[in-house]
Amino acid sequence: MTNDQASSLLFPNTLQSTENSKSEVVRPLVKFQPSVWGDYFLEYACDNELIDDQTKQVEELKEEVRKMLIDAKSTPLQKMNLIDEVIRLGVGYHFEMEIEKELGQLNHTQFLNNDGDLYSVSLHFRLLRQHGHNVSCDVFSKFKNDKGMFKTSLVADIQGMLCLYEASYLGVHGEDILDEALKFTIDHLKSYISTTNVDSLLARQVEHALKQSYHYGMPRLETISFISFYQKREHRDEALLKFAKLDFYLVRCLHLKELSEVTKWWMNHEFMKNLPYVRDRLVELYFWTLGLYFEPKYSAARVIETKFTCLISLVDDTYDAYGTFEELQLFTDLFQRWDINTIDQLPDYMKFLYRSILDFFDETKKDLIEEGRSYRLDYLKEAVKGSVRAYFAEAKWCHQGYVPSTQEYLDVGMHSTCYDTLIIAALLGVGDTVTKKVFDWLNGKPQLIVACMLICRVMDDMRSHEFERERNHVVSVVECYMKEFGVSDEEACFELEKMLDKWWKDTNEGILHGSAVVPMEVVTRILNYNRMMVVIYKDMNGYTFPQFTLKKLISSLFVDPLPV
Repeated sequence: MTNDQASSLLFPNTLQSTENSKSEVVRPLVKFQPSVWGDYFLEYACDNELIDDQTKQVEELKEEVRKMLIDAKSTPLQKMNLIDEVIRLGVGYHFEMEIEKELGQLNHTQFLNNDGDLYSVSLHFRLLRQHGHNVSCDVFSKFKNDKGMFKTSLVADIQGMLCLYEASYLGVHGEDILDEALKFTIDHLKSYISTTNVDSLLARQVEHALKQSYHYGMPRLETISFISFYQKREHRDEALLKFAKLDFYLVRCLHLKELSEVTKWWMNHEFMKNLPYVRDRLVELYFWTLGLYFEPKYSAARVIETKFTCLISLVDDTYDAYGTFEELQLFTDLFQRWDINTIDQLPDYMKFLYRSILDFFDETKKDLIEEGRSYRLDYLKEAVKGSVRAYFAEAKWCHQGYVPSTQEYLDVGMHSTCYDTLIIAALLGVGDTVTKKVFDWLNGKPQLIVACMLICRVMDDMRSHEFERERNHVVSVVECYMKEFGVSDEEACFELEKMLDKWWKDTNEGILHGSAVVPMEVVTRILNYNRMMVVIYKDMNGYTFPQFTLKKLISSLFVDPLPV
């Protein structure tokens, strides 16, 4: 779908809204498309007897796989392959301790540096980097010739090239060899696809990876793809495959149960009746949350996060697509006071939204008090205040017709993504591994958080700015860059893509450094937010237009059977 087509969907009518018969208020209205799901997920319908039977099978198969993981007779390469398969099949969460122990031992395996081939060295590097181990990129130097170029003989090893391609996405600043590896592998893998049988298993794996690298992908979607590839392998482990498929089904049932719960919450609160101007995207927001953590132990956290993300989306649309400047000023001031007793000055629709947010805090606090974690809400409250201030700063720019510099825009715009706020909310329902130290670390805005916020802001703007020009809307980073540097839209986007690459390297550095300060599970949540931006905003604004992008992805997770 083109941006012009998107615009015709969003702006078919006038931008005026009649508040009452006596006055007419100009609002930046958008006629958002209705939900593509409606009440489809309202009822939870999994077979309990089947679940009980499959749960028993999963427990038996889990022990088989555990024995395979800790088998002392396995070679380092066999161990790495198994760890990679277990993770990519979506069952790695069952064996976190075993995998970390094995990776710790593999971190000291020197034979790969000296004798390993392209595949084994690349796999070793990727597995360790993605788990926070700072292995050197110098391991790839031996694959270059005396002219400093990657050896042409490598091109014949497609498995190795594919593995090097995936590993190159884990690069940090100054690792030119990985930048070179990425270009080298992309060029030759594309050539391979164009000259080979596209129906072959390896060709389809390469084609998928070129469309969506593993490091940038949503883990749950990547599991579906990997299962489809793994089950067609000649040398597959049937027990592991069965375990992965049964586990996927059981976890999907849990996800459907959660989706039913939040759907009932959404409908019972009648958000669309009271706030008809907003995007009805409950299912898409649950999908977004699922990208942060799909594992069963995060069930309560997912429900909390989905509800909060829905509320933040309502606030976003209020600032972006309905409220007048005067109303938004009152709304912003009220949030800073956080006092329900001063609500009377707001219009009715804002009263409803404000009460809904305070109700969420009250309800969540009851659960957290029992667990001794109610202090976490104090961090979230302050983060919400900051997000609202950023929303209003943008509303003020829009009201004044002001175009800030690129950096000035990003300094505010990264906060209006609410990604820092959403990450705090995502940890509300997580267990005792998340301590006050973690929330203080998040408040300090470490590099990992800042990179995540900037990636979100720029990707959103790049995919949205053309159709947002059709109405009274704050300028995007694209327009700021164009004005500041006197360049075209295309040139601005080209330079912004370079910035995205830089921030991904910041992210990768943050994984290595952050994991030394806070638990890896916290670092992974932040990384997963980056991944979801790629999945949802890769080609267009999938959140605003889910019928073109997200519907198929959501169906693959919750509706369609696993590929056979």
